[in-house]
Amino acid sequence: MDDLIKGRLGGADGYDIRCVIEGDTISGRAGGKLHGKDIELEITERGVQGTVGNDPVKIELDGGELRGNVGSQKLVLRGVDRVTGFMGEPIVGWNVVAQQTGERLSGQLGSTVLGRPFELELGSAPGWVGTLVALVAFYALEPRASVTVSR
Repeated sequence: MDDLIKGRLGGADGYDIRCVIEGDTISGRAGGKLHGKDIELEITERGVQGTVGNDPVKIELDGGELRGNVGSQKLVLRGVDRVTGFMGEPIVGWNVVAQQTGERLSGQLGSTVLGRPFELELGSAPGWVGTLVALVAFYALEPRASVTVSR
């Protein structure tokens, strides 16, 4: 039996997220058939790797934190069922806060005014996996999330 992660990022004007977990592989889609991107992730001994659309995802466990990149954006996550972290650069970035309660995950990316809330059903997945899927979906579908800042 396959396990599902499904829910919504951004409320009524946001995006659907639907992924299947088979063993150590997470595959699915963020958004719809026309305006959406495929998510392909694999949980490894050292972290998570894969793609969202055509962009790479590479995150490694380092000192109790998940650190790496989702496409062009840096990512740091801490925790298992209560997850905190940051995606992006210090000036142009998004704080991440999420809380798992049973099989549900509720969280917020960015501020309450300019950010995006998310709600996911996790199945048997831990909260950090759901949070990572929400961040990958945010990167894939929010134009401002995949923009790089030139220095």
